[in-house]
Amino acid sequence: MLAAPPSSSPLHWYDRGPFFSRNFAIARLAALLLALTGCAGVNAQYSPTPAHHTEEGFKNNGIGAIDKSFGELIRWQSERYAAGLPKPPLVPTPSQAPDIAALQGYTGMSKQAPAITWIGHASMLVQSGGLNVLTDPIFSSRASPISLFGPVRKHPPGVALADMPVIDVVLISHNHYDHLDRPSVLGIAQRARDAGQSTLFLVPLGMKSWFTDMGIADAVELDWWDKYHHKGVEFNFTPIQHWSARSFTDRSQTLWGGFAVFAPDLHWYFAGDTGYSTDFADTGSRFADRHTASQGGSFDLALIPIGAYEPRWFLKDQHVNPQEAVQIHRDLRAKRSVGIHWGTFELSDESLDQPPQDLALAARAQGLADGDFSVMALGETRVLAARQSSPVRQQPSPL
Repeated sequence: MLAAPPSSSPLHWYDRGPFFSRNFAIARLAALLLALTGCAGVNAQYSPTPAHHTEEGFKNNGIGAIDKSFGELIRWQSERYAAGLPKPPLVPTPSQAPDIAALQGYTGMSKQAPAITWIGHASMLVQSGGLNVLTDPIFSSRASPISLFGPVRKHPPGVALADMPVIDVVLISHNHYDHLDRPSVLGIAQRARDAGQSTLFLVPLGMKSWFTDMGIADAVELDWWDKYHHKGVEFNFTPIQHWSARSFTDRSQTLWGGFAVFAPDLHWYFAGDTGYSTDFADTGSRFADRHTASQGGSFDLALIPIGAYEPRWFLKDQHVNPQEAVQIHRDLRAKRSVGIHWGTFELSDESLDQPPQDLALAARAQGLADGDFSVMALGETRVLAARQSSPVRQQPSPL
């Protein structure tokens, strides 16, 4: 098997997908092709002043870099193969026909209620504040730079790209192939151009050149705690615990993060892909002054990953399990949360249908009420109550 460079952990290979193959001969070929044809890394140089900026690249708060040895990767794959994991799901990921007319008819101009639609994996369409916002879009059949290798999509997208509304804003949490898919990005941008519009891509620090190289100029880089306003909606880039890489040479050269979004009718949070850390309590505290009771309370919605978590000894630092996802819900003080990052690609040892089961047990064990943290069907749209704030009480004028 192809050896990893000493300065680079092989862990990023599994996000590309070739090493999920049970045929190690094919895995070797896929790795070789990846080394020859993978996307070039972004080797931007940034000031080392912020704690998460280093000469080697970006790092997490708390644990710093996420590193697993090549031997640990081989151990995981060997144990996985011997146990025949993941086991086939007992039930398929639920799906339903999307309401395309409603999705395409959203404008926000007629006081339409905010709504969310699950496309699959970490891709969620959020319609609020008059904007169509899409998170980590992937419509492709594989999460890989190579069409013949890598994790294959087990279910089609809940809404086909051709049936989507024109997207106003795309949020990218990091550059792994199951979260940043080149054909999907190009398709979204082209559909906006065809409609005489433009899609804004909000991306982590270091990633703008990736979009520029594809002819997409409307991309804005954000560092942790940066904010960007677009048509009355505020987007804040927040720290999470993860890492980045799209080739053998660019590990941690671009940032990763989540988004706290403040629209007049919905305050929502998107965690992207993350391990558990104190970043979520920090995020909840940072925005507490905007989430008082008189202002409508805390986040109305949080989109939190619940899948790709087994085995814990290998994946704990970078992927939360459902128990940790519930803790994130509590740390953020979210009113409601929806589980994402499950049911679409087989990225780890648990079955595709296991995360919702573990989530239900964790929510009950931590005292959440029914509906506080749930999952959706592919293609399902949920209409949400618009955020309400108490009117400011006017002080009587002095006599």
